[in-house]
Amino acid sequence: MKSIVFVGAGSMAEAIVAGIVENNVMRADQVYVMNKSDDDRLKEMKEKYGVAIVCPERRALQEADIIVLATKPKDIQQAMRDIAPLLTNEAAVLSVIAGVSIKTMEDGLGKRPIARSMPNTSATIGKSASGVAFNHFVDESIRTHILHLLGSIGIVKEVEEDELHAVTALSGSGPAYIYYMVEALEEAAMANGLSREVARDLIIQTVEGAAAMLKQTGDEPMELRKNVTSPGGTTEAGLQTLEECLFKEAIAACVSRAEARSRELGAMF
Repeated sequence: MKSIVFVGAGSMAEAIVAGIVENNVMRADQVYVMNKSDDDRLKEMKEKYGVAIVCPERRALQEADIIVLATKPKDIQQAMRDIAPLLTNEAAVLSVIAGVSIKTMEDGLGKRPIARSMPNTSATIGKSASGVAFNHFVDESIRTHILHLLGSIGIVKEVEEDELHAVTALSGSGPAYIYYMVEALEEAAMANGLSREVARDLIIQTVEGAAAMLKQTGDEPMELRKNVTSPGGTTEAGLQTLEECLFKEAIAACVSRAEARSRELGAMF
């Protein structure tokens, strides 16, 4: 690829820029960033990553291979009106904006290769779990480039566009569910006599270790759970309480409600 332009300079744009530059996916001078009004933010990203700033004439938009839409959802219509006259027919578009459909982007930017993705906030440390969907104008070369870009900030799974609502509910919102669980574990640990510092360190290592076991062993979660659960032991007692509190039902309701909300928000665009 010759160049890539980010329309929007928020945290998700920065996470992808960092992944691209730090993993040598593209050279920093091939990466351009623009936004609506915050010049200080653009200067900050230029100083931090060595990327280029899109000049007022916006020539970079006319020469880019991929345009990454990373504005706030409320700004997307104006952003598309601003850049549409400057795009060539060959430029592909990757959106990381929640709720904005491929059809909306086709209506605003014309019939061109378009990918819609949902990374999560762990992209900022290269640990995102992203889903991506493509329209039928995307060929194998463009698909490979976009998967490579998203792979620079974590793992990426190709899905149908309608499945992105479930991806949003699961991995898009998922970090918040984990943090909420950590909050609850920390409060419980402190109520049982541990200091916040000790509890936090133990919880982080426990979550990290459990995730590593799932990834490295390839065992089913049920099997790993059973391996920890001795008959009549402490783990069994704790799990019985979770069952009595309808833990699985609460998780199912959580994901279902988030998925439904994603659809509600998507219908606004």
